[in-house]
Amino acid sequence: MTDDNLGFQYTNYAITESTFGVNLLFPVDQYQKSTRSAKYAFLIIILTFVVSFFVEIFQKKNIHPVQYLLVGLALCLFYTLLVSTSEHIGFTPAYIISALMTTLLITFYMVGILKIKKTAFTIGGLLACLYAYIFFLIQLETYALLVGSIGLFVILAIIMYFSQKINWYNNQ
Repeated sequence: MTDDNLGFQYTNYAITESTFGVNLLFPVDQYQKSTRSAKYAFLIIILTFVVSFFVEIFQKKNIHPVQYLLVGLALCLFYTLLVSTSEHIGFTPAYIISALMTTLLITFYMVGILKIKKTAFTIGGLLACLYAYIFFLIQLETYALLVGSIGLFVILAIIMYFSQKINWYNNQ
């Protein structure tokens, strides 16, 4: 085979037919996992606010916008805690510690706001389940999109089910 432009003659070897090769596997480090978890931040914040909103409606308890803001800030702080602690102790223990700290902070804040421990601990339990689900998704590589999509479908179905019980036109 010749190259008309350069005048060199090349020999074509069947490298692609070779049975010998190397596949390099680059492990995902704590920064990549932290970045992947941060991509779910919007989802966690919105779902926490939706649960809080449903508590407001069903329990007839008012949550002030400043209190929503403080809960949102606590949820955002999770990612700072995750990155800073994962540099020293690794991603998995850092995720567990950060999720636990954030969940406990929000749970006990909700106890103070709502004055109903059962409801506040339910919110904390749901938040813990959400953090566990996100951790599970981060660990997946091949099926993360499929499992994530199915999980979001189930979550949306649950939200739609509970929202049916709300009379949106009557504020009493």
